[in-house]
Amino acid sequence: MKLRSLLFVPADSDRKFARADTCGADALILDLEDSVAPGRKAFAREAVKNLLGAATRNWRFLVRINPLGTGLTLEDLVAVVRPGLDGILIPKVNGIQDVELISHYVDVLEVAVGIPAGHVKLLVLATETPAAMFGFAGYVTPSSSPSSRLVAMTWGAEDLSAALGALTNKEPNGDWTFPYQVARAQCVFAANAAGVLALETLYGDYKDQAGLAESCRIARRDGFVGRLAIHPDQVAIINACFTPSDADLAHARRVVAAFASQPDVGTVGIDGKMYDRPHLVAAKRALASVGETIDE
Repeated sequence: MKLRSLLFVPADSDRKFARADTCGADALILDLEDSVAPGRKAFAREAVKNLLGAATRNWRFLVRINPLGTGLTLEDLVAVVRPGLDGILIPKVNGIQDVELISHYVDVLEVAVGIPAGHVKLLVLATETPAAMFGFAGYVTPSSSPSSRLVAMTWGAEDLSAALGALTNKEPNGDWTFPYQVARAQCVFAANAAGVLALETLYGDYKDQAGLAESCRIARRDGFVGRLAIHPDQVAIINACFTPSDADLAHARRVVAAFASQPDVGTVGIDGKMYDRPHLVAAKRALASVGETIDE
């Protein structure tokens, strides 16, 4: 599942959906949680149901449900697990046990509505509670490995900041303070260890395109492969950043070809520089991100 850009859209806003529909995002996240007032939850569910039955689209249809413990989760799932849904974003997870519970609910609902088993994927907001910070090992421990539905992990600072009672989560220069640097790092480590996509959190100032581009550059440098967005104007920058350039792809092909021509060596030389097996892994990942098949 290619997920460079994932744009949040309030599920109860036809106007915002109309603009988001054509913005070029890889996925739209129809939000039933934070952006929908309590009195509008039922209306938002019906809106999502209607959209799911609409014409074909060129983006992935995801829904952020309300978290476990709110009394709203099952109502959300019953409303949205139906043909047309590609995935569910689970907020405020405390650990793998929450992911497994949602997965079991989806197992039953897929059968009930005639969706092929396993079609609906799961994405998790993995750092929104203090308890979640102690549960990352569960995503990679064989005895409690996540459902095969799990395809991506992302992180967030605002809910965690509120739960901690922190006065701020940013330094004066805009950098994350230390607790949130830890949360971000834990997310990218756990996602890669679990073999799922690591997605960077949102960039709040949607008018600051230069700042967004630099933040995306840093995210890609650190191992994230996509990013959440809160405004359609952010999508093009995010897509460009998380798409390898022609030069990147050409170099990756040369690295793969060099190792293929010398399968028994641990390092190869290209243009006077040495490359070892980790560079081969990175090259294959870059090519796979654009759908290129690599013959082993």
